[in-house]
Amino acid sequence: MTLALEVTGLGVRYRRTWVLRDCSLSVPEGRVAALVGPNGAGKTTLMHAAVGLLRPARGSVRVAGEAAFVAQDKPLYDSFTVAEMLTFGRRMNTRWDAAAAADRLAGLGIPLERKVSGLSGGQQAQVAVTLALACRPDLLILDEPLANLDPLARHDVMRSIMAEVAGRELTVLLSSHVVSDLEETCDWLIVLNGGRLQVSGDIEELLDGHLVLTGPDGASAAGMRVVTASRTGRQVTMLVRGTAPLDPRWRARRPRLEELVMGYLRSPESAALPELTGVDA
Repeated sequence: MTLALEVTGLGVRYRRTWVLRDCSLSVPEGRVAALVGPNGAGKTTLMHAAVGLLRPARGSVRVAGEAAFVAQDKPLYDSFTVAEMLTFGRRMNTRWDAAAAADRLAGLGIPLERKVSGLSGGQQAQVAVTLALACRPDLLILDEPLANLDPLARHDVMRSIMAEVAGRELTVLLSSHVVSDLEETCDWLIVLNGGRLQVSGDIEELLDGHLVLTGPDGASAAGMRVVTASRTGRQVTMLVRGTAPLDPRWRARRPRLEELVMGYLRSPESAALPELTGVDA
């Protein structure tokens, strides 16, 4: 398995506060990885470390090939036309595919003579992604690219990104708070919480390695590795790692992606086991 991104023992701090601590994870080539976590979890810090925008206090980050980064605020100049943004990108990057950028924007119906300030939020996101893709990266890193977009614009942006993934050997690391945006597009999951890694691995393997159990209060949880549990009246619902329970009173099913993510986020002290994630956490 060839790795597009490998993070080992990463530690980043601002003054006396650790934003990331002992973070180790990997993303294989060709994957679309979802980076999920609450505000302040360290997602943007991890992305900045991956593209060299900050120097970690500990550990290392290795990217195979070239990386391109699109920040959450979509770094475009409002007074520039789209064509001027393309010219700026060409002059700032040694690897630049002008024809592909122009073709992509034409296919999206975004006029080159339009000023950035006159574009919709979805169009601005598409221009920012186009600039990143024109650099011909091996790893595309997107920090909340769908933030502040309406559902239709979010769908259009994600669909266009997935078309690029299908059309070339491209690995994507995508940060988002909206898990529903990730379910049909991402095949790798990374969960950060409180500056620490909780989950990293193939989504299908992670879902297969967990169960949602529902049963009466008092049903035995012996031998189960409980991630999180909630009670409603006399009924208990738990997210657990591993095999089916011994107590027959439990009803078991495979979790949905959102249930898996939320289960870990509600329990910052929980971490998926290495044998379930395929990497050392």
